[in-house]
Amino acid sequence: MSVLGRVVRSGVGRRRVQTLVIGLTMTMAVTAAVLGGSLLVASSAPFDHAFAREHGAHLSVQFDARRATAARLSASADPPGVAEASGPFGTATVTPHTDIEGMGGGMDGGIDGVPMTVVGRAEPHTGVDRVALTEGRWAERPGEIVISDGSQPFPSLGRRLTFPALPGGPTLKVVGLARSASRTSDAWVVPAQIAALTPHGRGAGYEMLYRLTTADTAARVAAGRRAVTAVVPAGAVSGAQSWLTVKKAADRETALFVPFLLAFGVLGLVMSVLIVGNVVAGTVGAGLRRIGILKAIGFTPHQVVRAYVGQALVPAAIGTALGVVAGHLATVPVLSETANVYGTGGLAVAPWVDIAAVAGALGLVAVTAWAAAWRAGRLRTVDALAVGRTPTPGRGRRAGRVSALLPFPRPVGLGLARPFARPARSAAMGAAIVFGTVAVTFAVGLSSSLAEVMEARAHDAADVTVGVSGPRNSVAPGAKSQGGESPGAKPQGAKAPGAAKKTEADPAAITAAIDSQPGTGKYYGIATTQATVSGAAGVISVVAFTGDASWGGYDMVSGRWIEGPGEAVVPTPFLTATDTRVGDTVTLNDHGTAVTVRIVGEVLDTHHQGMEVFTDRATLAAAEPDLQVESHHIAVKAGMDVAAYTDRLNTVLRPLGVTAENGRGGNNSGTVAVLNSLTAVLTLMLVAVAGLGVLNGVVLDTRERVRDLGIHKALGMTPRQTVVMVVTSVVMTGLVGGAVGVPLGVALHGWIMPAMGHSAGLNLPESVIAVYRTPELVLLALGGLLIAVLGALLPAGWAARTRSAVALRTE
Repeated sequence: MSVLGRVVRSGVGRRRVQTLVIGLTMTMAVTAAVLGGSLLVASSAPFDHAFAREHGAHLSVQFDARRATAARLSASADPPGVAEASGPFGTATVTPHTDIEGMGGGMDGGIDGVPMTVVGRAEPHTGVDRVALTEGRWAERPGEIVISDGSQPFPSLGRRLTFPALPGGPTLKVVGLARSASRTSDAWVVPAQIAALTPHGRGAGYEMLYRLTTADTAARVAAGRRAVTAVVPAGAVSGAQSWLTVKKAADRETALFVPFLLAFGVLGLVMSVLIVGNVVAGTVGAGLRRIGILKAIGFTPHQVVRAYVGQALVPAAIGTALGVVAGHLATVPVLSETANVYGTGGLAVAPWVDIAAVAGALGLVAVTAWAAAWRAGRLRTVDALAVGRTPTPGRGRRAGRVSALLPFPRPVGLGLARPFARPARSAAMGAAIVFGTVAVTFAVGLSSSLAEVMEARAHDAADVTVGVSGPRNSVAPGAKSQGGESPGAKPQGAKAPGAAKKTEADPAAITAAIDSQPGTGKYYGIATTQATVSGAAGVISVVAFTGDASWGGYDMVSGRWIEGPGEAVVPTPFLTATDTRVGDTVTLNDHGTAVTVRIVGEVLDTHHQGMEVFTDRATLAAAEPDLQVESHHIAVKAGMDVAAYTDRLNTVLRPLGVTAENGRGGNNSGTVAVLNSLTAVLTLMLVAVAGLGVLNGVVLDTRERVRDLGIHKALGMTPRQTVVMVVTSVVMTGLVGGAVGVPLGVALHGWIMPAMGHSAGLNLPESVIAVYRTPELVLLALGGLLIAVLGALLPAGWAARTRSAVALRTE
């Protein structure tokens, strides 16, 4: 081993605290970098690759067959900006009846499915939007159908779908499952089958698929839509879908992680620069005599700098390796969820993410250490030896004199004056505490905001719920039941609207029973159904209310709650998918009846991917006059015992075949659990690194003051007083760091939470953002003091155990 190598090894072995600090700091930074980088890739790459592989449609446009012929639509493939087009394909919206044996629902042992859009297409792999078969084969003749994988409750091969509402009651056999990256349809049949799937023997509509020359922005896709619209008859376009909308929906789950991981990653990298620089600078300052000796025996300035950079790179390399491993372990479960979202076989951490994280971390350490060690290279040999042997004139003497006048015990006064003796080192420790406090403040705010989101999405502010069809229906609308589905999602065995219904309790009798209870305050009823919206693929869930449900836990982002028939509130994803805003009108296709509603508000809701409409039941009277209320949600009067009220109400309801249950049940989310877990882990890592930064600074300070410690002990300072003096030396730094870090953490939370919402395609209400309370902020500010004290305890104990003679002899 070379002389330089022995110097590096000796320095690493002697400075165990500094080695540990650098190693753990880099472990945390690299872990966050691998997590963030992997999720950045996962949030875009799977969809982009699938879209490119399947030659996806940048723009899919639906046309009214009554206003445009197939020949006229074929000419729409040539306007400026359109690179390629496929179609027109005949379309129909149908509600299938599935032959599920033993399910006990519907007629002939089957159940009615949800409405779906069917497209007539002869080939899956040609033209725009090359549909990928995941199982089975493509439809080759009438009587066969290919189902979009995941679009129906029972998308298995061999199932038979019947359509009793159509002339002749056609029956189709499922021969294949497929997936379209562009999500242009729920099912496909041969073109000749479309006529039999419409009441009047003609296509209810047409679909054209377009590839645009440039489609990387919403404005360019909109320009392509305008170009297509200009060459077809006026009013022929009934809806359109941009590939950017589909991409955003597909990326929503993993994109939620990105802003928050980037925030922790930036905090970690900044702390890495700060702490590595502080460690190396402190090592240089504490080793001036050693630097002088190295130069005296022939080391050049460049070799001295390399020695100190090497002493930083060795633990940094070990920490980086551990960080890569930890990053992979933390990323695997998240990427598994991503694979499920995209329907891919699996995802792995991209090699370039590891390379970038390792190169960036080690490069950062090298640059930071070189900048801090440059001072060692510039020192003259004589100056280094002289300064190393001579005690440095104490700074902060004025602060020491002032502290002596304060009504504190002398050890406390000495500790309070110490930060002024080493202002640069105290500032570095304070900065570490600031970042640690920022991390804790942000983590607490994130957890509170996620809890608010879960409470808002549960829509479960009622004290008591009454389920018409049994206790299962007592779940709040959209809230997930134990089986993972929501009432409007029609889980296996559930009935879609129009299916044969089992005998249910009389809704009027239930309402009368609720009204008869003296403790009833206010209540509303809920009925659910499905409908389609022109321009949006698939079905949407429609939640219809009887009574005022504005108090039921529906947090408004903008606008107001519904006040009567013909009005609706919708989530942000619905507005995005349909290109509408508050104040616009949309037309719902509810079992063949057009229902026009005006959007009066935007509500926070995440169920069914945000494709829901909340309206008054009277709005759907023309389409479904017999739509029954599925559950009632009750708020009892103030001061009323909820359990006693529920017992009395059940006495009246049991003869009717229904029961009442206490509301406000739990609502768990795997995504929220993952976010909370990652937040806790990364926050603990940041706090630990902040504490280690304090530990490093106090260790350096205590070693420099070993002579003073010996004198104080010789004059009678007890071990307990020594601990008080050392711990007190970081109290002011901790208080200032906490006071600065809390506002920065609040500001970071105020920036990250909306960004997380936008990544998930949601706008968040103020109740989710403004989650901090004054007492909580005070406690968080004191958290900076806690970090400082915990970081100082270990060196304080070491100083207390040092004997006077040993301290003086060491000096």
